[in-house]
Amino acid sequence: MVSDAYTPTSGDECYDVESYDLDLRYAVRTNHLEARATINAVAAVDLRAVSLDLIGLRASRVSVDGVLATFKQGPRHLRVTSPHPIAAGESFSLEVRYSGRPSPRRSTWGPIGWEELEEGSLVASQPIGAPTWFPCNDRPDNRASFTIAVTADTGYTVAATGRRVAVTKQGRATRWEFRSDVPTATYLAAVHVGPYREKALGSATIFAPGGLLPRARRALADVPRMLACFERVFGPYPQEACTLVVTPDELEIPLEAQGLAVFGVNHLAPEHERLIAHELAHQWFGNSVGIGAWRDIWLNEGFACYSEWVWSEESGGPTVDDLAADAHTRLAGLPQDIVIGDPGAGDMFDDRVYKRGALTLVALRRLIGEDAFVRMVREWTAQHRHTLATTADFIALAESTVGRAMGAFFDEWLHTRPLPPLPSA
Repeated sequence: MVSDAYTPTSGDECYDVESYDLDLRYAVRTNHLEARATINAVAAVDLRAVSLDLIGLRASRVSVDGVLATFKQGPRHLRVTSPHPIAAGESFSLEVRYSGRPSPRRSTWGPIGWEELEEGSLVASQPIGAPTWFPCNDRPDNRASFTIAVTADTGYTVAATGRRVAVTKQGRATRWEFRSDVPTATYLAAVHVGPYREKALGSATIFAPGGLLPRARRALADVPRMLACFERVFGPYPQEACTLVVTPDELEIPLEAQGLAVFGVNHLAPEHERLIAHELAHQWFGNSVGIGAWRDIWLNEGFACYSEWVWSEESGGPTVDDLAADAHTRLAGLPQDIVIGDPGAGDMFDDRVYKRGALTLVALRRLIGEDAFVRMVREWTAQHRHTLATTADFIALAESTVGRAMGAFFDEWLHTRPLPPLPSA
């Protein structure tokens, strides 16, 4: 069964995963992975077979509830036939042993997933890269808890989704274990391996190569102030960790994961400070308040872009209103051929979705007043903390906040192509 119209070859609605337990052994020099995944799930319908997303890696042994199972693997999916029927509502456990040299998958949005670096590796999975390193039910609406253990050569450090619970030396290797109890989408699970040293920065932790660490600390020095600003505006920080990884490689874009963000060395320049704010804001919008369907991505990216403007004003730069006016002028000069409330798979990461999403929030703030807007946003992050939300949910909260219908406003901003004028400040 197709789970999302934007990613029709990913995920299966016939079952829901409750937890992943991943045990990875990674050889950095050869980029080789030997792994075991234990997947605890619940059937949504009567089942005799289940489909897992797995790309570029080969399964060698599969069991269901401890009993060996037959399986067939294609280029995108691992189909497992259970040795016994599984009734709707019944819990079951899959164990998959697999191996190979992980690499990014080709997609509409470019290569995504596990990426080998000059010295180490990273994971950048949004939206469908998770199957390049573990078998999963790759749906944005199927969030689960994660246990991730990575054994790598001693001398390399591992940063991953969740809180670190153990580090154990095993001969010439070191095993790093992480646990995340917050519901996490597969695309937001991540592992980063490199010659990193770590340094605390307030409540956050920076991971960077030793020679790059002083520069990384300077570039990220305002992170504690950013977090304090966003907590005041959006509510308490919702994640178990705040991990910031800086690779010695240049990256096209930084990317967030659950409680974590990765930046390339090229993102340490002062002009990229807004990107740091953007990725931190995703810990509230996208990673805590999540979307179950990619068509609602404006809720993630609009808020993250708006947060850039909030931080700019907080730190003495251009105000939210100044930046909104500039963005509106730029968007007005671009083609008016996108509906940000349902942009389509090809345009879901178009910058117009980000900027017009942020402008929608500015327009709403001007329309209902700043005090009401702040109350509404804090209610939004509290009400939907670590749950899924939709555009309809957001509209309902806005209408509840002001006590009147707002369908026409949201139709104009989210569901029509021409860019509306901003209300007066």
